[in-house]
Amino acid sequence: MKRCLFEITVAMFAVVVTSVATAQEPSSVSGQEKDDTVAAAPKKIDFNRDIRPLLSDRCFHCHGPAGKSEESETDLRLDQRESVVDEYSAIEPGDAAASELLARLVSEDPDTRMPPAGAGRRPLTADEIELFRRWIDQGAQYQNHWAFVPPKRPTAPQVKSAEWVGKPIDAFVLDRLEDEGLSPSPKADRQTLIRRVSFDLTGLPPTPEEVRAFLHDPAPLDKAVVDRLLKSERYGEHMGRFWLDAARYADTSGYQYDRERTQWVWRDWVINAFNKNMPFDRFTIEQMAGDLLSDATDQTRLALLASAQEQPRHDKPNVVLILSDDMGYSDLPKFGTSEIPTPNIDRLAAEGTMFTDA
Repeated sequence: MKRCLFEITVAMFAVVVTSVATAQEPSSVSGQEKDDTVAAAPKKIDFNRDIRPLLSDRCFHCHGPAGKSEESETDLRLDQRESVVDEYSAIEPGDAAASELLARLVSEDPDTRMPPAGAGRRPLTADEIELFRRWIDQGAQYQNHWAFVPPKRPTAPQVKSAEWVGKPIDAFVLDRLEDEGLSPSPKADRQTLIRRVSFDLTGLPPTPEEVRAFLHDPAPLDKAVVDRLLKSERYGEHMGRFWLDAARYADTSGYQYDRERTQWVWRDWVINAFNKNMPFDRFTIEQMAGDLLSDATDQTRLALLASAQEQPRHDKPNVVLILSDDMGYSDLPKFGTSEIPTPNIDRLAAEGTMFTDA
């Protein structure tokens, strides 16, 4: 999991840096110069990537999984293809011009345009409407939510400057650059490389000694530096903070009297999980049901207890009050005792808060 995260980070970083570096200069590789086989077919619109986020943001409030809202006049479900295509005929797959859905998106009549002005949703931009048009013309194929789609290794795209591609992931970066009419920046020097990768993996700059050692070491970056950084305790501290931020970790309540919280035990658990390269499924299971596992230990129970929002009890200093999104309460001995009991908390409320935000 560590190396996968690293390669994704590097790819995203390469796109951003290259785009910024070349945006002000004429490009040596334009979209029109790509091979005919590459440019012949329009880009495939992906439902999960391109369409579902727009439906979720602008349409699901009235026409989504929650069912018919007070503002909606029909039971149309835009998250279900059978409802859209078969039941309401809102889309004619392969023919955007004949599709009522597209007609509503581009309508100038405020009584028929979607999303309606009173729904509190921003109108779709011209580019977003074009995505819907292309998606419908391509057959309006739906997909299951990405979390339920088994990952498959995609085929690397064909690119014009194939000599620039060192690893398969480079082809995806270059394909996007060529689409935007951009060319790659010159290769970074070794001092820049070690600085970038150190910040990416630990959030800290390399020491002068580490820079000097790398400059005199002919080994590739991933062997000379990446493996060492992945084994550093600073790796877990840096990567763990993104999860902790999303799950709203804090050392104080930040509410009313801003009292201190003793969630540092969970912070340390998260850091340790990243440093141990814990698989993500185990990472989530232990935080949701660490006490129910057949091989439950104090550490798995700790993941559950500490991930709940908790406050000290002033009337019982040896007891911690576990709050689950202001809905369930349970008195528990403080962490660090020889035995950690199973909590009686509202699991759905406690973990729903964390995992919805994360």
